[in-house]
Amino acid sequence: MTSQLRRAAFSIAANIAEGSAKRGAPEFRRFLDIAVGSFSEVSYGLLFSRDVGLLPPQEFERLEPLRTAVGKLTWGLYATIAKKARTRA
Repeated sequence: MTSQLRRAAFSIAANIAEGSAKRGAPEFRRFLDIAVGSFSEVSYGLLFSRDVGLLPPQEFERLEPLRTAVGKLTWGLYATIAKKARTRA
């Protein structure tokens, strides 16, 4: 579980970085779609780990504000780029 969460968390940032180097908003949005999917995977993994007792509740509480912040930033960037992609399409 730890390994899968680490890969998914890395995938969020890696896809944002790779997408930002692409040409144009539509292509960037495609990579942001993947980043959002990876964010959802991390969110589920943390909840699952807490619920089955793999992640102590106090550790989940420590990570939850970070997860929330990453979600807001990722979704905000997605919304901005998606708007640009629609405007230019």
